[in-house]
Amino acid sequence: MHAFLVTLLIINCIALIVVVLLQSGKSAGLSGAISGGAEQLFGKQKARGIDLVLHRLTVVFSVLLFVLTIAVTYFKL
Repeated sequence: MHAFLVTLLIINCIALIVVVLLQSGKSAGLSGAISGGAEQLFGKQKARGIDLVLHRLTVVFSVLLFVLTIAVTYFKL
């Protein structure tokens, strides 16, 4: 059981790294730093399409990371 959970944890870690690296940045260089406050003030929503899917996958993989880490620790004892 422990080996299976560790394998799932490693796969989850790799998937989480890939999903985070695929996401676009919140500010695109210097122009994003200058106009970033105005975009937040006026409510420009940038998370559309694939960005929204990647954001949700990041949340799912993050929660799964914590659950698997606790499970690995529990079954190791």
